[in-house]
Amino acid sequence: MEKTITLKQNGFFHLFLGILMLFSPLLLILNQEVIAIVATILLSLIGFVWLLGLFIIHPNQTKVIEFFGRYEGTVLSNGFFWLNPFYTKHKVSMRVRNLETDVTKVNDEQGNPILISAIVVWKVTDAYKAIFDIEAAEELDVKSGLRRLQREESYMRFVKIQAESALRKIAHSYPYDNLDETIDEPICLRSGLEVINETLLSEIRERLFLVGIEVIEARISNLSYAPEIAAMMLQRQQAQAIIAARKKIVEGAVGMVDMALKQLEERKITAMSDDAKARMVSNLMVVLCSDSNATPVVTM
Repeated sequence: MEKTITLKQNGFFHLFLGILMLFSPLLLILNQEVIAIVATILLSLIGFVWLLGLFIIHPNQTKVIEFFGRYEGTVLSNGFFWLNPFYTKHKVSMRVRNLETDVTKVNDEQGNPILISAIVVWKVTDAYKAIFDIEAAEELDVKSGLRRLQREESYMRFVKIQAESALRKIAHSYPYDNLDETIDEPICLRSGLEVINETLLSEIRERLFLVGIEVIEARISNLSYAPEIAAMMLQRQQAQAIIAARKKIVEGAVGMVDMALKQLEERKITAMSDDAKARMVSNLMVVLCSDSNATPVVTM
């Protein structure tokens, strides 16, 4: 459990004190006895170690304090402080961060391959959990040649992996588009983004809450069919658009023919037999529904 500690050791005072001890060998100008030489060298070494206890905490950052494997507390105050040089200090940023997942190729609910990615806005709220509840990876330090625990990189990698995992789950749970026209307004990835984003946010938030990370926002940033089926799906969308347009044209043509027949009967312009009405309806439907302009033929 995270506990907050307040530091009262002013860093500037200890900086001055450490510099005095570090440069204490200058006193050998006044006294060059063996005891004085040994004492000033030891004091200089203590001064060097003393200065290692100085550290700065910037706004919206914190330090998790550990003493030989024992958790001591989390420093939330900002400023210049001094602490026992043998304490291990883990820096944790509490600032808001953005993460954009890689464009991932997955199958939607209907088995169609799609390309999808998301943007996640998050921040650390519990520094203890972020540092100690996630297994830290060891990486080789090029400068020192030693293996060091990369704690901050580890929980950032953890956020990325969990976000991509949640995104895959969401993609598997919904169809890309409504291919079944018998279902009215189903929730799908393309048209139901508001609901999908809320579900994605809830899924990622649940996964990262356990390690002290708050997810502020999550939304899909890229969504498209995979290249191998994109052309076929484009033809399907074009066919749907043509069918919808034809449907409107036919509805309008039927209305115009009905209106023409009613006005001819009401105004008693001409008396038409059923065969004549049928020919008239056929001719009008051809003229109104044709892609090209009709060429009239006048018969005497």
